[in-house]
Amino acid sequence: MLNNLKNTQQVYLVTGYTDLRRSIDGLAAIVQAQLKLDPYNSALFLFCGRRCDRIKGLLWEGDGFLLLYKRLDNGKFQWPRNETEALQLTPQQTRWLMEGLKIEQPKAIREGKRGVLY
Repeated sequence: MLNNLKNTQQVYLVTGYTDLRRSIDGLAAIVQAQLKLDPYNSALFLFCGRRCDRIKGLLWEGDGFLLLYKRLDNGKFQWPRNETEALQLTPQQTRWLMEGLKIEQPKAIREGKRGVLY
């Protein structure tokens, strides 16, 4: 499920450490109280604990919340640790994260600017 995020309009990465023992209500409370975002806006919110080998996702589907959980067998997620912040990810950054890469790739080719001719 986490690899197929094409129908999700927005993906937010919740930086810092999150206690992954929290349930749907606890994660929705973090989104609402700390991040000042609406957990009911059909965005996917991703959380990571201290071990960095598992993440939880919270997604509102219109009739209820979907709680997603992914644990890596080998490796760790490259997770930014700025406290209480939410980063909105592009589809490319989401793919990088799910592949175990950092969301900022210094050697990635950036999108060109229109109208610039050599």
